[in-house]
Amino acid sequence: MEHSLTLWVVFNIFIVSMLIIDLMVFNRKPHEISIRESLVWTAIWIVMAIIFGIGLYYFMSPEASLEYFTGYLIEKSLSVDNIFVFLLVFTYFGVEPKYQHRVLFWGIFGALVFRLIFILIGVALIERFHWIIYIFGAFLIFTGIKLGLEKDKEIRPNKNPVLLLVRRFIPITKNYHGQKFFIKRGRGYVATPMFVVLVVIETTDIVFALDSIPAIMAITRDTFIIYSANAFAILGLRALYFALSGVMRLFHYLHYGLAFILVFIGIKMLLEGVYQIPTHVTLGIIISTLTISVLLSIFFPKETKLELPSVNLPPGSHDDDKKTKEDKIQN
Repeated sequence: MEHSLTLWVVFNIFIVSMLIIDLMVFNRKPHEISIRESLVWTAIWIVMAIIFGIGLYYFMSPEASLEYFTGYLIEKSLSVDNIFVFLLVFTYFGVEPKYQHRVLFWGIFGALVFRLIFILIGVALIERFHWIIYIFGAFLIFTGIKLGLEKDKEIRPNKNPVLLLVRRFIPITKNYHGQKFFIKRGRGYVATPMFVVLVVIETTDIVFALDSIPAIMAITRDTFIIYSANAFAILGLRALYFALSGVMRLFHYLHYGLAFILVFIGIKMLLEGVYQIPTHVTLGIIISTLTISVLLSIFFPKETKLELPSVNLPPGSHDDDKKTKEDKIQN
């Protein structure tokens, strides 16, 4: 299904406008996002996503709407797993709650760009070399099994290749400077630890996109539907983080549900040449799996203790301020 350039432009103008309103109006001044505020914004993004899906039903086709809602639910459920990782990243680097929104804002803005690139490349590859879909399917099954066997998530920024590359070429201060990513030093600029956090958040989302993008391609190859489902899912993720970050560890069975969804989608891709699993069946299985995972977590709670490493920037950071060796990152 091909769509006009106008549709793409209008949709992206809407997304960028909402982001600008969010950053420049409602979050112009740094503040800690309350649960009430995050729930309101979460509801706003979900309602907009639903309205958009209904619009696809009337202006495109019922099938396009069904594909969108199924893809949106896949992306939304898989992106929820990001929340716990974001929590670990912010805790590891000691980022104050009032500055977390800005990092997530720019991280998700970058995620939109990278995901659009992945979507265009992925769809083009499948259309040109259809057998690649079987590689995607096998990859999803492998990822799902790996996720199901995973016990604890670990954050190891020192092993992040992108971050290591950044530190090699960009000087980084030892201490935070409010919400600034860069500060002026002498005739040039140096990065702050906040920029380091942004790089880790960005690369983390790219890793998650490697799972979610192939998964939604099992539902549809329509680039606009894939992109719009991704956009609404990850834009709502920022608001959802502040509402669920404190209780995410309570849903200890959720990652098993997500693992099952990945394996199921992978099998669906491998069977494409033999049997096409209907989209409404896929949607029903995803909803049932998520519901069962959450209910099991509620009725069979598990006490967990989150142990986090001390907050220290690895060697390679730079600071012109005279600080003692006992200094830690201060917000």
